[in-house]
Amino acid sequence: MAPNTKRVFYVKYVAAPIFLEILGRRPDVQVDRLENDSPAALAEPVLSAAHAYQIGAARDEIAMDYHATASLLARAPNLLAVSSNGAGFDTVDVDACTAAGVIAVNQAGGNKEAVAEHVLAMMLTLSKRIVETDRYMRRQSGIPRNDFIGHDLTGRTVGIIGLGNVGGRVAELCRGLFRMRVLAFDPYLSAEHISARGAEKVTLEALLAQADYVSVNCPRNAETRGMIGAAQYALMQKHAYFITTARGGIHDEAALAEALAQRRIAGAGLDVWEKEPPPHTHPLMAFDNVVVSPHTAGVTVESRTNIARIAAEQMIDILDGKRPERLLNPEAWPAYCARFERILGFSPPR
Repeated sequence: MAPNTKRVFYVKYVAAPIFLEILGRRPDVQVDRLENDSPAALAEPVLSAAHAYQIGAARDEIAMDYHATASLLARAPNLLAVSSNGAGFDTVDVDACTAAGVIAVNQAGGNKEAVAEHVLAMMLTLSKRIVETDRYMRRQSGIPRNDFIGHDLTGRTVGIIGLGNVGGRVAELCRGLFRMRVLAFDPYLSAEHISARGAEKVTLEALLAQADYVSVNCPRNAETRGMIGAAQYALMQKHAYFITTARGGIHDEAALAEALAQRRIAGAGLDVWEKEPPPHTHPLMAFDNVVVSPHTAGVTVESRTNIARIAAEQMIDILDGKRPERLLNPEAWPAYCARFERILGFSPPR
C-alpha cells in the first residue's frame, strides 16, 4: 500500500457498483468492506486506518455498532468524513461528528425522481382504489363496482410537508400533470421561495384542514419526530389521504391506525416505518385502504446509480481536500481542516 493511500470503508453494501468503479480509478484510494458481524480482528484495523466511511442510510440494516455515533468515532481516530448512501442520514449522529471534527454529508436530491414518482403512484393507487378492488377480486366473486367509486386527482389539493428536493418535485408533478392546487408547510422557506416552486405557504394546521392528499417529505429530526399524531389526523378531511415517503417516527403509527379504524380519513400510503421492515402483523397491514411498501420509494435502478455516482464524486472531492456540496455540519469545517492537514499531510482549501 502506498504511504499516502486514503482509506474508505463501508458496511454490507454501497448504493450501486458505480461507486466502487469511480473510486477504483484512483490508485491512491483503498476501499474496504465490512459486514455487520465482521470479527473484531478484521474490523478494528479497518476502523483505525479509515479516513472516510460510506454508510448505509437505513437504520435497521446497519448494526448499531456501525452507526456513526460517538462510540464508533472513538474507534476510528483518523476518520475525517461520514457519507450517507442517501438523502436521509438516520445512521449518522451529526452532533457527535461535529464534536469530533468529522464532516458529515448526504446525497440530497439523488433519488428525488424515484421518491416523487412513488408519492404520485400512491396517490393514484389510493384515489382509484386499486388495492381495494384487487384484494376484493382475489378473495371473492361478483364485485359491486359502485361500492368502489374513486376520485380523479385533477384539480384537487395536495399538501406537502417539506418542500425540499423531493417535495419540490412532487409539487411540480402535481401541478403540471393534474393541475392541482399545491399547499406547502416548510418553516425554513419563505413565502417567496415556496411560491417560486409553485406552492402556497401555509401553516401545518391549514394544510391538514384543506388538503385532499397530505404528503410528508421532510427529514426526521428533533423538530419533526412525532409531528403527525392524533391531533393532526383529526384536522384532516374525511375524504383525505395521508402519504409518507419521508422517515418513520415523524408520524404516530398507532394514532394513524385509530384514525383509519374510526374512518376519520380515507386511507394512507406508507413507505416508511418506525421499525423497518414492519412485521406482517402490524395493525396498519389490516386495512385494505392502506398501500404499503418497505422503504423502497427511492430504490430504483436509476436512483441507486445516481446516488452512487454523486456519492463517489463527493467522496473524491473530500479526499482531495475540497469542501463538499452537501455538507450537513458546516460548523465542523474548521476543526476538520486542522485534522485533515495533520492526518493526510496537506491543507484543504478553507
